Order: sequence, then C-alpha cells, then structure tokens
Amino acid sequence: MIDNRQKRFDHSNKRLIKKMCTRHFGIGADELILLENAEGFDFRMVYFNSDGNESTMCGNGGRCIIQFAHDIEIIESTTTFIAIDGPHKGKVLENQISLEMQNVLSINENETRTELDTGSPHYVEFMDKIPSEDFVMLARTIRKNPPYAVEGINVNFATVNQNTIQMRTYERGVEDETLACGTGATAVAIAAHKRGLVPNGEIPIKVQGGNLTVSFVEEGGNYSNIWLTGSTEFVFLGNINA
Repeated sequence: MIDNRQKRFDHSNKRLIKKMCTRHFGIGADELILLENAEGFDFRMVYFNSDGNESTMCGNGGRCIIQFAHDIEIIESTTTFIAIDGPHKGKVLENQISLEMQNVLSINENETRTELDTGSPHYVEFMDKIPSEDFVMLARTIRKNPPYAVEGINVNFATVNQNTIQMRTYERGVEDETLACGTGATAVAIAAHKRGLVPNGEIPIKVQGGNLTVSFVEEGGNYSNIWLTGSTEFVFLGNINA
C-alpha cells in the first residue's frame, strides 16, 4: 500500500511492481495498491496484481485502503472513494472495516457453476468438500482453458454448512491461491443465496486468511446495498529504494 498523492511512484513500471511483489527477492505481496488524489472523492484506489498489470476491483484491498486512509488521517469514520469499477463507500468500525460493493444485476448459472461480476469476474462452484492438495491444479485448469483462457477469471470452490460458507479462491493475475478474496467472498455469498443455499441477512464467510461477512438486499434477482466486512491487520511500515 503506497501513499502516491505526490505522484512519486511510476504506474508504468510493471517490472518494478512485479519485483516488489515477488516473495523471495522483493517485499512479497499478492497485489500493490496506490492511494491517489481524486477530485470529488476522498481518494482514488489504483490496484495492480503481482504480475505488474493493473487489474479490476479487489474487495479486501478496498477494505485495506480504507484502513490506510484512516491511519494517515485522510478520513475519519466514513469515506467515499473511486476505484476502477466506480465509486465505493466505506466505514471504519470499532474492530472492522466495511466496504460497499457494486450492485450485481446479472448472474449466469447452470447445474454446476455460477458466473458473476462483483467488481471482478468470478466462477463459483459449490461442492460437498473442497479439494485440498489438488485445489490449485483444478482451479488453474478452469482458469486456463476456454472460455476463460484469454480474459481470465477468478475461480472459487465453496461449501455451505449451517448457513456458513467456507471457500478457497484462485486469482487470475496472481495465478495462484490467495488466502482471502473480497470480491470472491461477495460472489460466493450472492451465488449461494441465488441457489437457495443461504437465507437473507449477514452471511459468514470463512476463508483461508480469516473470517468475513457479506450482506445485501435482493429484489427481483438483483443484488444491491452489498457490504463486505472484516478485520484488517497492520503488518509493517517501511521505505522503498526503487
């Protein structure tokens, strides 16, 4: 996460972004996010995958940048910021950060999978048990083959038990499993509701990296007032000699 309000970081330097995100020879990260000025908003969120390419919306990254903006005293308890998929609202709660996601008005599904865009495109498949050792291989096979091979898609496998969802996500751009995906958690919650697997209300989501909740309003198959909520954790502060 970089405070780039003074435009000191060069967006076009994909090689540097990739080097910074590399775990063995750089800082190590799934993504890099810049906080920049934006007229009419508290700030702009600019998000890059670890491959150096600017990508679509990241839900947990959105929650983290809200926390970051709060920590550097840009915002207090509420915010409105702009990202690649449009405006977002956010709330700084006592021990959590809540992010309003974009409305979902189109969902494609068949017997085995659901496809929807929650700021980023997602493939969702529900199963009795999520594969453990074979997860990355199976998810990568879906992502790398038609019809997803060119544009890519984030792949989510999930189970539902007593209205609680457990899930794992393979993210395009990272091209591996990530421990938490906010747009993925949102997609899985909505897909589960669409299939009648969970009721209305606040839906608990268990991901590899912790716990999230997703809430929304559904009317006529359209989903709005979608909020992604969870904790954030400060890891370290440092300077980069680029």
